[in-house]
Amino acid sequence: MIILDGKTLAKTIKTELAEEVSRIYAAGGKKPHLAAVLVGEDPASQVYVRNKVKSCEEVGFHSTLIKKPATVTETELLEIVQELNKNPEIDGFIVQLPLPRHIREEKITLTIDPRKDVDGFHPINIGRMAQGLPAYLPATPFGIVEMLRRYHIPTDGKEVVVVGRSNIVGTPISILLSRKANPGNATVTICHSRTKNLAAHTTKADILIVAIGIADLITGDMVKEGAVVIDVGINRVEDSANPKGYTLHGDVHFESVAPKASYITPVPGGVGQMTVVSLLLNTLKANRGEIYF
Repeated sequence: MIILDGKTLAKTIKTELAEEVSRIYAAGGKKPHLAAVLVGEDPASQVYVRNKVKSCEEVGFHSTLIKKPATVTETELLEIVQELNKNPEIDGFIVQLPLPRHIREEKITLTIDPRKDVDGFHPINIGRMAQGLPAYLPATPFGIVEMLRRYHIPTDGKEVVVVGRSNIVGTPISILLSRKANPGNATVTICHSRTKNLAAHTTKADILIVAIGIADLITGDMVKEGAVVIDVGINRVEDSANPKGYTLHGDVHFESVAPKASYITPVPGGVGQMTVVSLLLNTLKANRGEIYF
């Protein structure tokens, strides 16, 4: 069993990015600039955005953080998005989700200029991805694909089962791995909360990707010998023995699944690390003008 070490892989990619930024700057070019909009006080969102800003600093990107209270109106937030769309200094930006209930996330997403949509959530980017056209890929699926590629895990002709059908992870990764590409060319099955006899599907998977948000859902008896297991879930589970009052669990029960897996991601230290560097890779593409519309 080999651990898919997202933390170490992310460090390697950050080193590559820092070297590229140095080359761009030495040639008189403009450093990549990523902006992030954070609304409210959601603890997970604050940590995630803080990691993005820190990562920008590590690789030599410029970064801008725009913080607004949860009381900000939808109109005010739309105005911020429009300003970022028009700002030539900003290569790409994200609006951190979730947003307060009074703000329509779909409305915000649709207002973001697809050419600056480095989160890869705009329908234009999703549609171009589905057709194999140049696009900004959603950060977590992009990170998974990059992990598979760099660990030289073959996907051609493999049976892939994705547990979870969100627009952020499950659906886009199913599209990416079924496309004519490398990684890709897999036969993909999507399972979800309405799937009957989930184990009947997961035990057939050569590559199992789990992103459904239920702690320890996938156990050892649900995985076939030698499977590649990618756990996207991060769930807080109450733990009185931990000073924080909780421990982080994935959607996969690591202790029972790991002995059967050929490769497996840990939680934390797996896919989450790759999500942030994927955002940086998208921002570099925006800076270079690689994604054209």
